[in-house]
Amino acid sequence: MIEIVGKIGSMALVDKKHGDIEYNNIAMIAPCLRPGILCVTSRPVELGGLDYIRRHGCEAEGSGEDLKADYSSQGQAILMETYRRFVDSRWSLRQVLVEHDHFNNEITRAHILSLLRRAAEQGAIPVVNYNDAVAVEELRKTEILALASAGNKHVVELVDNDETSAQIACLTGAKTLLILSTLDGVYRDIHDPASLITEITGTREEVLNKIEEYKQCCHGASRAGANGAFAKLEYIKPCVEAGIEVIIGSANHDIKNVLNGTAPRTYIKGV
Repeated sequence: MIEIVGKIGSMALVDKKHGDIEYNNIAMIAPCLRPGILCVTSRPVELGGLDYIRRHGCEAEGSGEDLKADYSSQGQAILMETYRRFVDSRWSLRQVLVEHDHFNNEITRAHILSLLRRAAEQGAIPVVNYNDAVAVEELRKTEILALASAGNKHVVELVDNDETSAQIACLTGAKTLLILSTLDGVYRDIHDPASLITEITGTREEVLNKIEEYKQCCHGASRAGANGAFAKLEYIKPCVEAGIEVIIGSANHDIKNVLNGTAPRTYIKGV
């Protein structure tokens, strides 16, 4: 049984000041991982790029698309090595790389679901990421357009790992989707800490309506290429419809406290 799907945002994994992995956050998060919990970790492009620059003294040459693939493949190895260092040695780690087409095909959806369920049964923790190293953005757009043109009403795009984590939570029927970043949750005014939205609850229809309302308060993102709280609220709507509780909080707090509500967070659940 999959209890929790946890997504760890890019900014929670990167120490911008020192240009390295944020080891403090990973050291707090990783020991909490155990079988029955899935970890969706944000794209390792930033970490791969930082590692390359540290080793070679400069950026690699190439187009933006090429560098994303190069740095992602380098960063994947770093992330798995780091998680292995801090995760309880009793548990196995399994890297699972996914792409949009895996979720738009019933056969591959069933295959991924079986893989993730077996991991829980076999004492393993899946670490899931979008497969940037081999994904071609232009091809992805073409395939998504073709799916939509064919009359598919719910096309999964996997634009970022907020969407990936929400789709995996729905696929596995997880009890909880936990989204961690550097912020304590969703705010009415990002410049006012007192405006944290602590709870969005009610019937599923009421929660979906509130989400649309609160999306209008969300502007900007933590980094270039990210989509911020607006996108998080949009991507979790299938979870609300499926009755999955969603918790958005900060990786700077103890995960147990974020889950039980003793740390600041935004709690979302429709009944």
